[in-house]
Amino acid sequence: MRDAPIQSAEAEPVASSATASGKRVNLFGLDREAMAAFFKGHGESAFRAKQVMQWIYARGVTDFSAMTDLSKKLRERLPEIAEIRPPARIREQASADGTRKWLLAVTEDLDPDNAIEAVYIPETERATLCISSQIGCALDCSFCATGKQGLNRNLSAAEIVGQVWMAEHDLRARGEFRGERAITNIVFMGMGEPLANYRALVPAIRILLDDYGFGLSKRRVTVSTSGLVPFMDRLRAEVDVALAVSLHAPTDELRDELVPINRKYPLDELMAACDRYVAGKERRAHVVYEYVLLAGINDQPQHARALVKLLGNRPAKINLIPFNPFDGSGYRRPAPADIRAFQDALHARGLRTTVRRTRGDDIDAACGQLVGRVRSKQKRHLRDVPIRVESRPAPRV
Repeated sequence: MRDAPIQSAEAEPVASSATASGKRVNLFGLDREAMAAFFKGHGESAFRAKQVMQWIYARGVTDFSAMTDLSKKLRERLPEIAEIRPPARIREQASADGTRKWLLAVTEDLDPDNAIEAVYIPETERATLCISSQIGCALDCSFCATGKQGLNRNLSAAEIVGQVWMAEHDLRARGEFRGERAITNIVFMGMGEPLANYRALVPAIRILLDDYGFGLSKRRVTVSTSGLVPFMDRLRAEVDVALAVSLHAPTDELRDELVPINRKYPLDELMAACDRYVAGKERRAHVVYEYVLLAGINDQPQHARALVKLLGNRPAKINLIPFNPFDGSGYRRPAPADIRAFQDALHARGLRTTVRRTRGDDIDAACGQLVGRVRSKQKRHLRDVPIRVESRPAPRV
């Protein structure tokens, strides 16, 4: 352990699913087991969980009075103890390439100075929603606009799931479909470090995978992490979705500079955790390694050689991401020829490598550009708060 540790959801209470009154629970935050416990706790059958989840996720209904297979008594009581409240849209922007970005208020008072962003990326074969897990981020990655703001707080499970529900039903209302769903893939690559909000992340993922929720397969939900090693192990044990690792450098010396969490969990620990994540899985299982290319910093031939050495024969896919500029970053995007040369060097050594096509940069919706609006008196960063990893399983609520 080479530097001060960082914060996670295990060290700080997650924002509650309840409203400010403390009486009404936002049902977006309850997975099926927690939803059943909620209804049982109010004297109802656990079966009500499946009924209500179908109304919410399959039919898009948020009005309890319209849930006609519930008893009249329950329909009248539910507004007193529960709500179904998605985040409110502050602003929507559409890119020339079809990408759409929403600025969303997640506080009950619709505070525009503490807002998050979610991005919809349509493609021929799939439609991906990139969602946020925190208001801001504490990890201080030097090339990321979100990290420059510091962390305000974690999102609740309800606030995470609400992003998906809002986008799904907004797109369906516009007639944008992909089979039964407008959204086919979810990536936790928006604002925040998902594994630093582990307590809310797990129930949110369970709702995304549940047949009574969004019904997505594990391969279509991807959690991206900068390398919180203990939570990578827990994620595999509890929900085991696709994993993307923000690598960005092939040596500890350079990664310490670009991704400061590396001072806590250096590359040997991170790569061992990646190996454990795919151990025993099907032959095609792999980790996606994200690598933002910064001109003159990590895009030279010696960096490509070091990356080949680091990855070795691991089952891997490398996703090269040309840097997306933002004010004050101090970095530049490499020239197209340098990007191709870096990719070719990896291909030549048998590494499956793609260059991510920049999407939505005209509305600042590309990778590393999401900033939302973050107001925090503390402006907490990596150095400010400790991490605590508890051995107990993540709570179901």
